[in-house]
Amino acid sequence: MFRTALRNVLAHKARLLMTVLAVMLGVAFVSGTLVFTNTISDAFQKSSEKGFTGVDVAVTPHKEDRDKGNPGAAPKLTQATLDKIAQVPGAASVTGSVGGFAAIADKHGKLVGEGFGSTGANYYPGAGGKDPRYAMKTGRAPQNANEIALDTKTADRAGYKVGDTVRLSVDGPVLTPKVTGVFTTDDGNVAAGGSLVLFDTATAQKYYAKAGEFSEIDVKAAAGTSQTALKAAVDKVLPRDTESQTGQKLADDQAKEIASGMETMKTTLLTFAGIALFVGIFIIANTFTMLVAQRTKELALMRAVGASRGQVTRSVLIEALVVGAVAAVTGLVAGIGIGAGLRSLLGSTGATIPDGPLVISPGTVVASLVVGIVVTMLAAWLPGRRAAKIPPVAAMSSVHAAASPRSLVVRNSIGAAFSAIGAALVLAGSEQGILALGAGLLLIGVFVLTPLLSRPLIAAAGPLLRPFGISGKLAQLNAVRNPRRTAATASALMIGLTLITGMTVIAGSTQQAIDKMATKAIKADYIVSMASGTPLSPDVSKKLAESPALSAVSPLRTTAARIGDDHQSLTGVNGKSIADLAKYDFQSGSFAGLSGDKAVVDDKLAKDHGWKVGSSFTATVEDGQKIPFTVSGIFKSSELVRGVMVDNATLAPHQSDVVDMQILVKAKDGVGTAAKDSIRKTLGDNPAISIKDKQDISNDIAKGINLMLNILYGLLAMAVVVAVLGVINTLAMSVFERSQEIGMLRAIGIDRGGIKWMVRLESLLISLFGGVLGIGLGVFFGWAGGRLIGKSLADFELILPWGRMALFLLLAALVGVLAALWPARRAAKLNMLTAIKAE
Repeated sequence: MFRTALRNVLAHKARLLMTVLAVMLGVAFVSGTLVFTNTISDAFQKSSEKGFTGVDVAVTPHKEDRDKGNPGAAPKLTQATLDKIAQVPGAASVTGSVGGFAAIADKHGKLVGEGFGSTGANYYPGAGGKDPRYAMKTGRAPQNANEIALDTKTADRAGYKVGDTVRLSVDGPVLTPKVTGVFTTDDGNVAAGGSLVLFDTATAQKYYAKAGEFSEIDVKAAAGTSQTALKAAVDKVLPRDTESQTGQKLADDQAKEIASGMETMKTTLLTFAGIALFVGIFIIANTFTMLVAQRTKELALMRAVGASRGQVTRSVLIEALVVGAVAAVTGLVAGIGIGAGLRSLLGSTGATIPDGPLVISPGTVVASLVVGIVVTMLAAWLPGRRAAKIPPVAAMSSVHAAASPRSLVVRNSIGAAFSAIGAALVLAGSEQGILALGAGLLLIGVFVLTPLLSRPLIAAAGPLLRPFGISGKLAQLNAVRNPRRTAATASALMIGLTLITGMTVIAGSTQQAIDKMATKAIKADYIVSMASGTPLSPDVSKKLAESPALSAVSPLRTTAARIGDDHQSLTGVNGKSIADLAKYDFQSGSFAGLSGDKAVVDDKLAKDHGWKVGSSFTATVEDGQKIPFTVSGIFKSSELVRGVMVDNATLAPHQSDVVDMQILVKAKDGVGTAAKDSIRKTLGDNPAISIKDKQDISNDIAKGINLMLNILYGLLAMAVVVAVLGVINTLAMSVFERSQEIGMLRAIGIDRGGIKWMVRLESLLISLFGGVLGIGLGVFFGWAGGRLIGKSLADFELILPWGRMALFLLLAALVGVLAALWPARRAAKLNMLTAIKAE
């Protein structure tokens, strides 16, 4: 039986090619994902480990205070603390670190890199006047506020050398220091493609902390002192609200964070790989079902000469094993290439990724082989079981056992039950889990019912086929000749288009809702912020307030506070101008008179505390002082507008570091190029500062949503490709089955062109059938998901993307046309006499 199975694989290798390709693509997706995520994770971990090579113990403010921002609890690491730690037995050297964002412009005025990859830090001279973290390649370390040093990669990218003047920004104002040195470093951010600017310690403290303060103190152990022993000694001299950790613990924690971060990406990619493999199951099952049907006499003869049902089933499964093994190995090789390609592609987009080798773990190899073989054998099990049940006499008499009415009734009943339960759960679903369960059951139900649905839906296309004459009529009859085969082929495309359409509907509707929320609450013409999202210096708002081209300016500030036992963030604004810059939906009161002890609050907060206009409450602010406030307005909260808003003049005296998150600006002449240019010139043409109007905000939201959709389309494209292979496979094997019939049609006068059109139209009908079902289900799921989102997103409104849905239907039609090219050509080239004599 084993030799028979191998012979059958070799005899039908052309027909099994599409199955191999389908499984190979799925396995390639899985192995490529594992190779890619393992490679990136390993590169980041090794890069982070390098950053801790000179750190045996690190001292930082207590994590809880850093995370919560407790009012009155602002732990500081001072020079005095550093000096105490330096005296600890076992401490060889101590380094104080302070850093943050630093944006550098190249010689053309454009930013070098972007986001948090652009950093600044201090050069802390130790023994011999050198900082062991940064080795100067050329020049010397910075010594005053007018000097900086750049890492070699940034200097090369921007074209700077020692002696050049650089334009950079830390928190808004443009700085023009001189480059005094270019250095090399093992800093993980630099290794990942980021930029690093070094200041002298006093200057870095001025920009990122306060004079004499550090954000971290790193201690290197003396020879013979373990990290654990050094930590215990350091802990004895630490002030309260600070904590220490060993370098090994920091490296391990960072490795876990990297692994956790990569896990989300890995899970997402593997989910889409699973979808592609799930779609591939339809092709595998279809292929083996058709192969079994074509070999009915052969299998019957085997039964007649003594083969048991189990042996027949095992012979089919051995064929599947061989096919799965070939597909798994080729998929693994292709996946390694995909992983390497994704790594290069990510690097070419400017993403900060450290260098590192391609990681192909034993787990990746095993997972790829297991997935390919198991999926193929599972999909082939049912056709193999059916093959074993064929009665030898009936099979040898060429009596092909068609599906009995009873089996069809059972199938339709099961499909109807799944669909009804799934639809009910989707309609009643008030939670994400219930909705997902309902969607899954409904999708299964529709798949089970597709043979029943195929007849009426394909029959409805009859009028459109009349212009094609007899070819159109035959195509329609062939498409419904075997409803189960048609259903399995169309379902592969249906699943992909269901997901694509559903996500498009939800994404488009969500984009509109967020766009409305982001713009309707804003009366300002422009919003000024750092391009990186980091805080702005108050000097920026002062400069804007002095501009004659602007009529109103309000910086937005936030500070941690405590109201009762609840932690609450206070938002500071310019009470005199905020009414001209923001439009809130007030239920009572207004922005009028927002100064001194007045505050406006959102309706949910007011309800929780029982407040109304005129109510009083006390807030404990950053310096530990308790400030009494009176509610002067209550506005409707949203995802973007909530909390407590007070006047900046009230907050500023209690803040240790006054910074602005954004600045709302209204121009005297309204939105226009002149107004934007005026703001840009007022701020010294600073490339690190972003100036956006409402349209820019809308465009950013749309860009983010479209980027997410395009990524999802790309991931789901694999499932669509597998579906195309399924249509090709079904048509090709169907042509082989109907060779005699096609020969007879040619003999009675249908030319080769007519045969081609028959196959093409059959393919088109099957693809459009899957497309219509997929788009219909996708819209329903999009509506259901949107209903759930609407509960937390007040402005959510279902919007059907008619243009994209038409494009998806056109895509389904294109799938049908492309899939039919080879089978149609093959059918038309059949020799009439040879085909008629075929069994």
